[in-house]
Amino acid sequence: MAAVLEAPQFLSANQLLLTTLIVKLAVMAVLATMLARFRRFRHILIFERRGWADRLVFALAIGVPLMAGVTARLLLNYRAADLTLEGAFLGGLIAGPYAGAIVGLLVGTPALLAGEIIALPFAVGCGFAGGGLREACPKEAIWQFTPFVFVDLRKHVWHIIRRLEPNWQLVLLAAPVALELLRQALGLRFGGRLFYLGDPSPWMTALVVLATVLAVATPIKIWNSARIEHRLQEQETLLLAAKIEALKSQINPHFLFNTLASISSLIRSEPETARTLIIKLSGLLRRLIRSHQHFVTLREEIESIDEYLDIEVVRFGSKLGVRKDIAPDTLDVIVPSMILQPLVENSIKHGLARKLGPGSIVIRSWRDHGRTVIEIEDDGMGFLVERLEEPMSTGIGLANVRERLHVIYGATYQLTLRSEPGKGTCAHIEIPELMAAEQITA
Repeated sequence: MAAVLEAPQFLSANQLLLTTLIVKLAVMAVLATMLARFRRFRHILIFERRGWADRLVFALAIGVPLMAGVTARLLLNYRAADLTLEGAFLGGLIAGPYAGAIVGLLVGTPALLAGEIIALPFAVGCGFAGGGLREACPKEAIWQFTPFVFVDLRKHVWHIIRRLEPNWQLVLLAAPVALELLRQALGLRFGGRLFYLGDPSPWMTALVVLATVLAVATPIKIWNSARIEHRLQEQETLLLAAKIEALKSQINPHFLFNTLASISSLIRSEPETARTLIIKLSGLLRRLIRSHQHFVTLREEIESIDEYLDIEVVRFGSKLGVRKDIAPDTLDVIVPSMILQPLVENSIKHGLARKLGPGSIVIRSWRDHGRTVIEIEDDGMGFLVERLEEPMSTGIGLANVRERLHVIYGATYQLTLRSEPGKGTCAHIEIPELMAAEQITA
């Protein structure tokens, strides 16, 4: 039995036009999404006042891909790639009339060379139309223009009736509608001298106009989302910096009050020692006041600890010994500023101050598989196992250190205490490794 060959199925004219409109919207959405991923382009979107360089970059970023689309339409008959009206109008609406005119010049040139003599003046005119509308309406009204403007159409009309003032969302909607209808009229009047997607059916013409509006509104929606995301990240960064600063500010008074208490106790019995303490304390405070950084190198943090220990050595004399075992390759590792001083202070206050006879503190550091490990160990009185967590939850020093590490590093840090009564305590910190050459932002 002979096989029956089925005739190939082709799209009708209306189906082809509808498919073209859908692909056209997809092309514009993909282009807008790709551009929003570039940092320079996002920077241009964020700031409303743009220099000539930024406007030119914006115009080229939109115009060059759309010029390639017009060329693809001319050479390959790929009609969905032609976004002349939408691109030029959008360029003017976002970056001003001259940027819109440049986009219009870019997208209109290939069509002009192909004999579509109305294409270039029409495209440049669309750019100026978008730019003129930008100059007239509030900038935030532009960013509020979305593909869902039709959903709130009744609300916008009621706004005009109730307040008797222009509604910029309707103006922004009317502009691409008017330009598309103008293109349809010019295309019908002058034949092949201007490309347009036309159809005798009024319903299909309405869909063409709708697609034009959506092709303008969709990139604005995508870019506005990128702007909002950037602002949220910026606010989150500022909030994090403020929280770190607040936690850091708790440490300095804590240390200051303890040192002043020590000086107070020495003023009558050992006035010279008290005077030395005051001089060293003033030097340390000057250093702290000059420093507004949230992060420093471990080298700088150790220098700060040395100044603090100078004060404690004056207080305790030969009773206090200090040893440092710092791996040279950790000196340029970035650490939060004033993160070790509370740990050293805790060792002295809770470990060595209560001990009869001399005591010592060991500060050591090393790198281990992409992490920086720092330990502060003393041979003081130590804690009972069941009381190890008390210093972490009570008192400002250790609780503050833990909170700062949590704010900065999230779940990627470790702060643990090991202790044995009568033998001493060790504070163990592990943080992700970051070298001084890398940028730090709070």
